[in-house]
Amino acid sequence: MVAVDPGLLERAVANIVENAVKYSPDSRPVLVSASALADRVEIRVADRGPGVPDDAKDRIFAPFQRYGDAPRGAGVGLGLAVARGFAEAIGGTLDAEDTPGGGMTMVLTVPTAAGQVPAAADLPAAVTS
Repeated sequence: MVAVDPGLLERAVANIVENAVKYSPDSRPVLVSASALADRVEIRVADRGPGVPDDAKDRIFAPFQRYGDAPRGAGVGLGLAVARGFAEAIGGTLDAEDTPGGGMTMVLTVPTAAGQVPAAADLPAAVTS
């Protein structure tokens, strides 16, 4: 069980998924998964887009930053900055990792309520495209 503002969590996840869909090729799905850890829930959003070099990973969370071409629609580079702000507002974190085989994985961690770890069956797992 997480004890956070559900609206902020929902918007953070939506921004991350929207970003992943924007940068993924049409034929490649975006994978969303969640894991219950000892003191937090970890939500991973993995895409098969172009990825981001290690030296640019922190910059993608700055407002008005865009990396590479965004083939699906306009954007001003606020999605990940807002998502990280929401994550921090609920006591969590948002970081970028390489997706094995190519692409980017966003890792959103959210603290659990004091001493409560959700059962794996209570966590969402989805694939979107």
